[in-house]
Amino acid sequence: MTKPLTLVIPHQLGVAGARARIESGFADLAGKLPGGMATVDQTWDGDRMRFSAQIAGQTITGTLDVLVDMVRMEIVLPGVLGLLAGKIGGKLKDEGQLLLK
Repeated sequence: MTKPLTLVIPHQLGVAGARARIESGFADLAGKLPGGMATVDQTWDGDRMRFSAQIAGQTITGTLDVLVDMVRMEIVLPGVLGLLAGKIGGKLKDEGQLLLK
């Protein structure tokens, strides 16, 4: 089984502010990953978002928890995408910080 990639992105927006930015900008953020995302599906359960997306013909899945002072993401990268975890994680963290500024 693939080990999830975990990212923590601090913010100062509170839960409602961070969630609003994520709801409006998550699909754009995902589209900036290497290889680009074809589709992104997301569902919310309280302040936890579950998502799936297509990248390079493979499906990635994960969760995103919005907390008072940080967002915590866990992403499962299948197959060869696991080899790109560092690059994908770095890009997501950079773009996530811009989104939550």
